[in-house]
This record gives sequence, C-alpha cells and structure tokens, in this order.
Amino acid sequence: MDQELFEAAVRARSHAYIPYSHFAVGAAVRAVDGRIFTGCNIENSSYGLTVCAERNAIFAAVKEGVREFAMLCVTADTPAPVSPCGACRQVMAEFHIPVISLTNLKGQEKRVKLEELLPYAFDLEGQENGQS
Repeated sequence: MDQELFEAAVRARSHAYIPYSHFAVGAAVRAVDGRIFTGCNIENSSYGLTVCAERNAIFAAVKEGVREFAMLCVTADTPAPVSPCGACRQVMAEFHIPVISLTNLKGQEKRVKLEELLPYAFDLEGQENGQS
C-alpha cells in the first residue's frame, strides 16, 4: 500500500460534507511529478449536485495544471475496500489514471488497473474508431 497516499485520503475524508448520507469518503491522487491532491465527497440537498471524493481530488489536480497521474487512492469506513461510482470511473478514464487503490479504514487494499474498473470506457479514441 502507498501509505502516504492512503493517509492523505484518510485526512481528506475528515472534511467530507455529508449531512444526508453520513457516508464520508476521502481520495488522494498522485501526479506523475509526485504531488498529491486530495478530495472528499460534498453532498447537496439536490442530490444530483453531489460530488464524489475521487472527482474532487482529480479536479483539484487538473485545476493546478496536472494532466498525468500515477495512482489514485480512495477510502471509506466500509467492511471491504470501497469501490468508486460509475461517474468517478469515467473521470479516471478521461485522465488515464493507471492504478487505483481501493481501501477502507482498516487498511485493507485492493489495487486494480483502470481497465478492470471500467472496461470499454467511453473515450475519444473509441469514438474516433467508430466504437460506441
């Protein structure tokens, strides 16, 4: 396990705004240059406007000009390592995050490749080749 990335995700989780679900999630993404960006889930009473921790972390990095990533770690207080939602998987695919560390607060980890989480992702390459 990438301990530094995991601890950053755990810290980010403590800032989650979760008045509706009470389900706090933290994420940390490492850029290829080594910088770490974090995010937590932020809920809204109009639930469709809620943003997940994974997307917040990725968007924070993109805001700083990062376009190349090494790994993302996501964590929550779950019995088994937490898994990202479909929207987060698609954002991970957009930015080609190669490795995703699914964890929980017990320190359990399942490390997966992006292709395992979202096979046949919607992307420009597939659209240019006539795939849909």
